[in-house]
Amino acid sequence: MALPVAAVEGAPIDWEVPEQQVGLWSDAWQRFRRNRLAVLGLGIVIFLVGVALISPLLVHFGIIHDPIKQQVESIETPPGVNGHLFGTDILGRDTLSRLMLGSQVSLTVGLLVQGIIFPIGLAIGLTAGYFGGRIDNLLMRFTDIWYAFPDLLFVLVVVSVWSVNGPWFVQLIPIFGAIALVNWVGLARLVRGQVLSIKEKEYIEAARASGSSPLKLILKHMLPNSLGPIIVTLTFGIPNAIFLEAVLSFLGVGIRPPQPTWGQMVADGTEAIYANPTSVVFPAFAIGFTLLAFSFIGDGLRDALDPRMRR
Repeated sequence: MALPVAAVEGAPIDWEVPEQQVGLWSDAWQRFRRNRLAVLGLGIVIFLVGVALISPLLVHFGIIHDPIKQQVESIETPPGVNGHLFGTDILGRDTLSRLMLGSQVSLTVGLLVQGIIFPIGLAIGLTAGYFGGRIDNLLMRFTDIWYAFPDLLFVLVVVSVWSVNGPWFVQLIPIFGAIALVNWVGLARLVRGQVLSIKEKEYIEAARASGSSPLKLILKHMLPNSLGPIIVTLTFGIPNAIFLEAVLSFLGVGIRPPQPTWGQMVADGTEAIYANPTSVVFPAFAIGFTLLAFSFIGDGLRDALDPRMRR
C-alpha cells in the first residue's frame, strides 16, 4: 500500500554519507602521519638527505669551510670561534663541514645496502616458502650456517681483504657487499614465514585451481601481501648498516681519508677528548640522531602497516 504524500514529505531524510573506502596505502599513510615521532624521524631524514646533496655545492662556493683543509692556527678551536660554528678538530679542520660531508657516506651505506639485501633475502625466502620440502630445507640450512658467522668479524675480514683504492664511493663497494652478506638472513626468514602463512589462504587455492602459474602466484598474490613486514624490516636495517659503517671507520678499516666519515671523526676526536670534547660529541650525536630517526620511522611504519592497529 502506498504511503500518503504528506507522510512521505514529512518523513526525516537520512543525510548521512556512506563511509568512503580508503585503500591500504592511503590508510597506512594517514596512520603514519598521526605518529608524531615517526613524522619527526622522517623530517630528520629528509633534512639529512638535503644536507648530503647540497654540502658539496656549499664547499665549492665557499659558503662553508673546506672539510679537508688543515688550519694550523685553528687547531682545537672551541665552537663559535673564528667562524667555526662547531669548532675544529686536532688538525684544524672545520667540524661542521666534515659532519655535512660525512652524511653522504652514512646515508649511502644505509640506503644502498638495503637495495642489495632486498633481492637476496626476497629470492631465497620466496623460493623456500613456496616450494617447501627439500628446497625449503636446503635453503634454510644454508641460511642457518650463514647466520652462525659473527657479523662484525665477518665484515672486518671482508673489508680488510678486499679493500679497493679510489674515490670514497668506490671504496664503499666492499663495505656494501660485506654488510649485505651478513644482513640478508633476517629478511629471508621473514619472507619465508609470510609465504608459508599466505599460501594456505583460500584465494591462493582459488588462483591455483584456476591455473595460475607459480610465478604468477608469487608475484601477484604472495609478494604484495608480504610487502608490509618487508618494508618495516628494511627500514630497521638502515640504522644497523649505518652503525656498522661507523664502527669500521672508527677502527680504521672503512673509508680512508681525506673523505670525512662520522666514525672516523669520533676516532680522531678521542685523541684529544679532554682538551676538546665537542670533536667527539658532535659526530656521536649525528650518528645517534640518525639511528634514532630511522628507528622512529620503522616504528611508525610497523604500526601503520599492521591491520590490527586500525582504529
